Amino acid sequence: MALPIVLANLTQPLMSAVDTAVAGHLPGPEYLAGVALGSLLFSFLFWGFGFLRMGTTGLVAQAWGKGDEPAMAASVARALILAAGIGLVLLVLQRPLIVLVLGLLGGSADATRQAMEYCLGRIWAAPLALANYVVLGWLLGCQRVRIALGLQILINLVNLAAVLLFVHVFELGVAGIGAATAVADGAGTLAGGFLLWRAHRAAWPRLRLTALLDSSAMRRLVGINFHIFVRTACLLASMGWFAHLGATQGDTVLAANALLLNFLTFMAFGLDGFAHAAEALVGSAVGAGDAPGLRRAVRLCMGWAAAGALAYALVYAVAGPSIVGVLTDQPALRETAMRFLPWIALAPIASVWAYLYDGMFIGATQTRALMQSMLVCGAAFLALSLGLLPLFGNHGLWLSFLAFNALRGLTLHLAAPRVLYRASGVSASAN
Repeated sequence: MALPIVLANLTQPLMSAVDTAVAGHLPGPEYLAGVALGSLLFSFLFWGFGFLRMGTTGLVAQAWGKGDEPAMAASVARALILAAGIGLVLLVLQRPLIVLVLGLLGGSADATRQAMEYCLGRIWAAPLALANYVVLGWLLGCQRVRIALGLQILINLVNLAAVLLFVHVFELGVAGIGAATAVADGAGTLAGGFLLWRAHRAAWPRLRLTALLDSSAMRRLVGINFHIFVRTACLLASMGWFAHLGATQGDTVLAANALLLNFLTFMAFGLDGFAHAAEALVGSAVGAGDAPGLRRAVRLCMGWAAAGALAYALVYAVAGPSIVGVLTDQPALRETAMRFLPWIALAPIASVWAYLYDGMFIGATQTRALMQSMLVCGAAFLALSLGLLPLFGNHGLWLSFLAFNALRGLTLHLAAPRVLYRASGVSASAN
């Protein structure tokens, strides 16, 4: 299950890579800068609504474990209604929202103007992009991971064809790059909609609006998604705080930290594969009330995630200097990054449990504990970084960040017997 999910995760940055490559061949640096700013805006915006994927996975996995097809279809339909509502709000507020965020990002006037064109071309697909999160959550929840991979590949292929057509044939510039991404999201929604219709065609006619808008079911959906939203917002704030403290140490340290964060990005894509598999397996076991199955899923995911973390740590420890050399040829930047590289080798071991327990708690739809853990750990990161940065400089910042991830895993581990098992209706002895 994990391998197709890892591959599907790795396709996601390809859309930005294609956009960047095409913009990089337009006449002027402002085009590439504009696409970079616009892509960053949508990355943070859509990542903030990632609860549509995560919440759907947990609810669908539990219904799948029970063998309750109508409940699966209803869960997806409610999430799609929520995605449509959020998407329509984004469309209504598009211009002031884009102006506000681009202003906060602080690019040059030329870059901001190009970013505005990119955003206005892409924003129209916001409801479709959010619907794709729901479809992906549904596919992971019912363990159709190969289809999820195929859908992500389709979206990337459509994006590649559309961006070449809009930029090199229709000469739409940066606006064409944004529109191409919107078209790709539309193609994903069409394909995902067909898959949904075919998988549950017997259940759709039996769905009634009154059942979809059932107050208790909607409260549960909104509650789950709110908890994940707060958790994600806190995580984004912590990442922003890390970047801010790096920037206070000068451009060289800031650039070195940004370079080293590439290691963490690729690590997260890989280890998240095990976390997504845990969402599906744990959710299915909880839905079925299968204590031995839950115990087996937890043990299996932990073993594979630990092996994956060790593999990442070994690769980074051995090949890290060579990777840094590939990423930059600037001697000062390379030397600075090398000083902090040991923290990157430790990062997989410190972080893997936070990723994995996130997946387990999402699968069990015990998202309140995720939110509470993130709020506590975010406050701890703030205090640690303010205390250690003056004492140890950037080493103190990296130590604080790894402690933040380790503490996330520890708090969820301690909460698991009480929350993951008992609150899910499975005996805590299954742990």
